[in-house]
Parts: sequence; structure tokens; C-alpha cells
Amino acid sequence: MTRLHDPSAHSFASDNYAGAHPEVLQALIDANGGHVGSYGADPYTRRLAEVVVEQFGEGASIDPVLTGTGANVAALQALTPRWGAVICATTAHVYTDEGGAPERLGGIKLLTVPTPDGKLTPELIDRQAHGRGDQQRPQPLAVTITQSTELGTVYTPDELRAITDHAHSLDMRVHLDGARLANAAASLGVPLRAITRDVGVDSVSFGGTKNGLVLGESIVTFTEEARAGLVFLRKMDAQLLSKMRFVSAQFLAMLDDDLWLRSATQANAMAARLASGLADLPGVTITQAVDANAVFVVLPRHAVEPLRELHRFYDWNRASGEVRLMCSFDTTPEQVDRLVADAAALLRP
Repeated sequence: MTRLHDPSAHSFASDNYAGAHPEVLQALIDANGGHVGSYGADPYTRRLAEVVVEQFGEGASIDPVLTGTGANVAALQALTPRWGAVICATTAHVYTDEGGAPERLGGIKLLTVPTPDGKLTPELIDRQAHGRGDQQRPQPLAVTITQSTELGTVYTPDELRAITDHAHSLDMRVHLDGARLANAAASLGVPLRAITRDVGVDSVSFGGTKNGLVLGESIVTFTEEARAGLVFLRKMDAQLLSKMRFVSAQFLAMLDDDLWLRSATQANAMAARLASGLADLPGVTITQAVDANAVFVVLPRHAVEPLRELHRFYDWNRASGEVRLMCSFDTTPEQVDRLVADAAALLRP
């Protein structure tokens, strides 16, 4: 086959743009050949069940799926009855970027709360945690939070524990959208379990593609209640893979030898370098804490399009001129410094 792209091309648009990590590709090659059981009846998926306990703690169980949207929908369906509703931030991916899938496919009403930094708090949750027993109102029975958030910020373990304790006191379950969970753990310098199981989270959509996998996500659960029905929901939501060994093998590569941590640490470090380089340029404002691998920044309007032609990125708020710059596991210091230099050339007299 003729290669159809420039393999040296780099973008700051999304960590989804990045290719696969070489160790992940090798894992796919190693998992290929011969016949093994399908739909999870294979040695790679069985080994993954053991490794997830090592990484997330006793009681952790993993279900590989195809997409992050599918993971979120199935995980939330398992936590809420048909009449239940889920509280989330107005910036949450489940609300803004999944085509209405939680509500249309999952039948889940989302109750949103504005936040300044993408992070919920017990007080913010209480704005929607009312009306229990009122037949006129969808019943708030779960909370979903994102780690790291859509604004690039990271919850501390204490912040997560405050949310789960409060939600559980209201008889609500807590789901964590962990598309960038690895980046959050790397930022905090803690193991994956420290911001999931150990702080009382009930279930996690644990991401892979944003951290070097070819494809595949997963649902990690910590209680029987969170796990109930997933074996059926995964199929109903079109998330059950027949050749599951290939997704499981990728997750094994990511979790073994701390590849997840190495990749996330690199992406985070490049975001910090990028923010540092941009911060002192005239007319530039960093709008959110750079906790993980995202930089949210307001650029002078005259510089946005010329800079975008050199380094692709997305607008976040066109009205204010805010853009989002994402770093990936394969972003290099040279690529970051080139963007900063190009921005400086456009902004300095």
C-alpha cells in the first residue's frame, strides 16, 4: 500500500491525532497468529483481568470496549435505572461531544452544572441533587466526573474523595470518565488506584487511544452494583468485540512496564513546556491551570489563523479567541519550541 500521509507531520489539535506507540504495535503483532477464543475467551483478556487488579486494586474488573462513548454509555447505564439521571459539568464530554449518545442510546437524562474549571464539587452537585421522589423530575442517581477534565485541570485525591463521599451519602453512584486518566495520575504522581478505587469511585471509563493505543477503551468497575448488567449492556450498545484479544493485548502493553505512565508523563511535560513558552508573549493569556496535557490560551486574533496554518489546533471559544493546544505521547521539545517561535514571530513587533 502507498503511504498516504507525511509520517513527520505533527499537530496540536488532539491527542487522538497521534499514531500508535511502537510498543503497542509490537503487542498487536505478538497477539496475532493462530486461533484463540473470541469475545474475551482468550489468554490476553484473562491476563488483563489480573493486571487490572495489580494496577487498580482488589475488586477491580475490566471490560474492553470499542469506543470512549460506548464505555461511558454502558458504564452509566449500569449505574442508573431507567428513571435515573446523571449530574455532570456543562463542559463534560458526555454532554458536549457524544452526539447525545447517553440520552439517545442510553436513555440517560443528563443534569448539567456550570463550572469555572471543569471540576465539580459537592456544592455544585447539590445544585442538581434535588427532587428525589418527585415523579415530575428525573431522579439524580449518579454523578459523572472527568479526570483530567475537558479544560485540562486535574482533581486531587482529596477533591475526588469529597465528591464520592457526598454522592454516596445521597445514595448516588460515581462514574469517572478517564479518557485521560493516565495524564491525571502522572500529573499527581500517584498510581491509578489512588484516584479511582481508593477514593471511592464506582466505575471508570479507562481510556487507551489518547495514550498510544490503535483503538479500544475499557470499563473498570469496583463494585458488584457497578458491574451488574455490563455483560449484557456491552453487547446491546454495540461494544462487544469478537477479536477482543487485540484490544486486551494493547492494554496489557500499556499497563505492563508502566508504558501508560511514560507516555502520559511525556505529554504532560510538553504541555508545561508549551505553556511556559507562550506565557510571556505579548497579548497571550493562559486561561486554565496546565495540569495535564492541554493548554488553553487566548491569542491575539490576528495571529490565530497564521499560526493554525503552521500548527493545526482547534478553537475553544471563538468569541474570546481562546484555543486549545493538545500534546501527545510523541510530542517532542523541538515541535513545542517551533510553535512558540512561530507564535513569537507573529506577535512581536
